[in-house]
Amino acid sequence: MSQNIKICVLGVALYAAAALSAPFPGQAQPVTARATEDFLNSVGVVSTLPDRGQSLEGTIGMLRYIGFRWLRGGIEGLTEMGPTTIDTYLQINRAAGVKIAWGLVSGGSDLDKLLSTGRVLARNNALLAFEGNNEPNNWGVIYNGEKGGQSGSWLPVAKLQADLYARVKSDVELAEFPVWSISEPGGQTDNAGLQFLQIPPDADTLMPRGTRFADFANVHNYMYHPNSPYPANNKTWNAAEPSKNSPVDGLHGNYGVTWAKQFQGYTDEQLTHLPRVTTETGVAVGGKITEELHASHLVNVYLSQFSRGYAFTSVYLLRDREDEGGNQAFGFFRADYTPRKAAEYLRNLMQILADRGRRETRGKFRYSVLLKPETVHDLLLQKSDGTFQLVLWAERVDGSEVVEVHFGEEVSQVDVHDVATGTMPVRTLRNVDRVTVELHDSPVV
Repeated sequence: MSQNIKICVLGVALYAAAALSAPFPGQAQPVTARATEDFLNSVGVVSTLPDRGQSLEGTIGMLRYIGFRWLRGGIEGLTEMGPTTIDTYLQINRAAGVKIAWGLVSGGSDLDKLLSTGRVLARNNALLAFEGNNEPNNWGVIYNGEKGGQSGSWLPVAKLQADLYARVKSDVELAEFPVWSISEPGGQTDNAGLQFLQIPPDADTLMPRGTRFADFANVHNYMYHPNSPYPANNKTWNAAEPSKNSPVDGLHGNYGVTWAKQFQGYTDEQLTHLPRVTTETGVAVGGKITEELHASHLVNVYLSQFSRGYAFTSVYLLRDREDEGGNQAFGFFRADYTPRKAAEYLRNLMQILADRGRRETRGKFRYSVLLKPETVHDLLLQKSDGTFQLVLWAERVDGSEVVEVHFGEEVSQVDVHDVATGTMPVRTLRNVDRVTVELHDSPVV
């Protein structure tokens, strides 16, 4: 049966999915599509709020401009009198349509406040998940009078996270919501057990075996790291690698073998299937990171992460900070609220793929990318109306890749889009069984 398909070409250091090359040239393979809605829902962001000088109106405008689906939030800076209150988040949810991941943030330990405000979000259909402490290796906690994290014992951090999980799951209004782990459990100085979602029966940890901490692992796998400090091919793809082969502070260094003290967690095989999210990643403009490369990375990262098993990804940062040194150039938007190229490209991608809802069953589409280079990636999505969307991208530092996509049957219409040029098709083909696409490492303007 003849079908329609939309091909989205990311005209930047191009984008990723599973390796679906045919076993030999010309043979198209059936690929099960993933829901477009699931990808769109995975796209989140970290943002400053009014308590740090960013206007509510400006925040809503930027979120709506790009079309983010969720926002990382929490009780840090939250007061009854403001300028940031729980109503601030409700206004953001109503006006921009984003869900809120609700966390203790840096150094927080007030579970009563976290849960009471979380209930307000839940009652207003604004809550996405709960998140544990932000980077206890950098910001310690005091819980029940015990100081933990940083260079001290992490047992207080583990007790806090275990209590967070238990209280959420025993709360009739909140039990359905997932709990995300702390970030950077790889920094543990003693083996509290935070490298596990639930401590297994054979683990030798300070917390009891069977202790449950989270439903999802949570990492801050920034694509630039002391072990990977320069632009390179497959930058975001490699940062999303779940195994020990990842060159950055990723899943393996936090939930496989911890980076600080090498405590044993999950095997590489177990990590492949571990439910996971990223609540921070990104890169700042400057030096070798041009606005074009910044844009490429910030669009690529959502595709790479989703393709490699991350349910949700939040990029740091929505808008450049004005109140914190060293963080003035991470944003999708500059400090004056004007969009960088990254904002334009991601906005285009979100609008090209736009969908609400999902099909009961996932369809299959037969295709193959012939002689696919290791820098080329593909992701097959399907909209709620049945339309297939094939996203192709390449992560090359220099040059471009030309690939030929073969379909398993004649396709009645193929619309080709380039996120670097806008939302309208740059090419439309009819009654074809293949298409050739050039994937660039810089925007096609």
